[in-house]
Amino acid sequence: MSTNDLSFLDTPGIPGVPDVAALTQLANQFFSALPGSITTPQSLGAGLPPGLSHLGSPQGSQHPFAVSNVIGSQPSATPDARIPASVVPQVNASDLPGEVPSSVPVGGLPNVASTAPSDFRPHSQAPVVPTSFTGDLPLDGNPAGPTSGLQPALTLNPLDWGLPSDTELADLLALRSPAPGLSSGGGMGQALSTASPSYYFFDHIASHRAGLQTPGLPHQSAQPLPSSFKPPFDVDLVRRDFPILRERVNGRPLIWLDNAATTQKPLSVIERISYFYEHENSNIHRAAHELAARATDAYEAAREKVRGFLNARSVNEIVFVRGTTEAINLVAQSWGRNQLREGDEIILSWLEHHANIVPWQQLCAQTGAKLRVIPVDDDGQVLLDEYAKLLSPRTKIVSFTQVSNALGTITPAKQMVAMAHSVGAKVLVDGAQSVSHMRADVIDLDCDWFVFSGHKVFGPTGIGVLYGKEALLNETPPWQGGGNMIRDVTFEHTEYHDAPGRFEAGTGNIADAVGLGAAIDYVNRFGIDNIGAYEHQLLLYATRLLKDVPGLCLIGTAPDKAAVLSFTLAGFKTEEVGSALNKEGIAVRSGHHCAQPILRRFGLEATVRPSLAFYNNCADVDALVTVLHRLSSGRRRI
Repeated sequence: MSTNDLSFLDTPGIPGVPDVAALTQLANQFFSALPGSITTPQSLGAGLPPGLSHLGSPQGSQHPFAVSNVIGSQPSATPDARIPASVVPQVNASDLPGEVPSSVPVGGLPNVASTAPSDFRPHSQAPVVPTSFTGDLPLDGNPAGPTSGLQPALTLNPLDWGLPSDTELADLLALRSPAPGLSSGGGMGQALSTASPSYYFFDHIASHRAGLQTPGLPHQSAQPLPSSFKPPFDVDLVRRDFPILRERVNGRPLIWLDNAATTQKPLSVIERISYFYEHENSNIHRAAHELAARATDAYEAAREKVRGFLNARSVNEIVFVRGTTEAINLVAQSWGRNQLREGDEIILSWLEHHANIVPWQQLCAQTGAKLRVIPVDDDGQVLLDEYAKLLSPRTKIVSFTQVSNALGTITPAKQMVAMAHSVGAKVLVDGAQSVSHMRADVIDLDCDWFVFSGHKVFGPTGIGVLYGKEALLNETPPWQGGGNMIRDVTFEHTEYHDAPGRFEAGTGNIADAVGLGAAIDYVNRFGIDNIGAYEHQLLLYATRLLKDVPGLCLIGTAPDKAAVLSFTLAGFKTEEVGSALNKEGIAVRSGHHCAQPILRRFGLEATVRPSLAFYNNCADVDALVTVLHRLSSGRRRI
């Protein structure tokens, strides 16, 4: 029998339909070989059906998606260097028996401290302040770091990350998907509906095979990589930087797919906050003692790191607040209440989080201004023609999200800012959902304000940022009064500091601001463009597999979107899906996501929302899809 003849994998009596049991046995044995484990050719091929024994040979054991060792990984013990199993997509049919695939080997992770950045002090060493803590490292808007010299992010293809190419993914989908017309018995899942909706994500496979390119998507050719190529980062090593990913939930390794709600924190951030409280804790900008100087230096160094991250012109444009919500309220209640009058107009989009709706409603109630809303199309994209019709000399402020938290839609922010400025309006861009996925360049956007929360970009909760153009901030009256924001106070008059001090009344969240600076350092190590490129490929992988779940309907299919997936599953409430996933250790968000208007635009009150970060991998996605297939097929063993 030829090694290319796989007819022996057919289900007995049904030519052309794969035998799920044989595929399962092969896949489980194949992917059980983690880095460092001993897998002999004999054990790999043992018990396989006749004709598969050749896959136990060293030549046959090379994974089709394998690439050479990546940055930071240890050399393999043999020339047959394979991608770690947690990176390689698992070939699981929708109704495979057994457990949901795990992305974290039980008890097999190396010591997290061994992968910590070199500038962090182990607890056993003397308390020497690392240079990165004091802000002595050179900072700019586009740090080269360890990624300098790599090819631009837009030229990266799936193989760069150990992800499947379009052709390989299509082959995987063919194995996962039951043939139309099969019954749900005999261990096979329900037949896929032939009337399933068509999305641009899925059409891309067919157009790629036909030599076409889907508009708006980078072309993903599966060209062989040069032997010297190393991807910008190794996702398996990135995962080791996040201690919480070793957590177990309901006896299963945690799979964190709720990143749009909050991101997890790398060890470097956790250690930095601990270091602050151990060695620097003091109030800032006052007192002539050593700890006050250390705390002030650390706090202002974090401000400089944020400035570089946003490419702002000056640290005076960076105001620390509690988060995105407080930043929007600050603008509404300081600049807005001072500038708006009855008959003025505020423009929002249908995509907004409640935090970018309610403060403006309150301002309208206070001033008599009116709220206008930009509609979106059936894919969740802003309708720019309709937006243009809303703009007028009455428009005083436009406030919109750069990335929708409910749908993942990326808005044409730069164009929308320019359109607003053309009628003399100010613009606030909500970057809460964008800063962890894409570059934020406030000079390029030319927005008047930009806001985000630290916990959305691998930093602590309770800290956020308001960027504002310096002249505009200095013209704006303070929102809150108190210590630290004044030059001089008498009972008759108070003189305020210029920005940013005029908006930072009282003792701020000093330690978490320093922690945010550490999070930005961490992101800069890998490069936000590289992170976005990896997440985009993982989003495509996840979307194409979710499409094969019977009864699943994706909400939000804009051609340009971040790593957010929102869906409903026929026959199930969203909380039922979320609960079933939680029992398998998979964390997703179920509900309205504080974005009720946009969900109601699609006739919904809630969706299930998995959202991805750069520490997620194909195994995480496979675990999600496996549970959804079980739910859809009615075999609710969960």
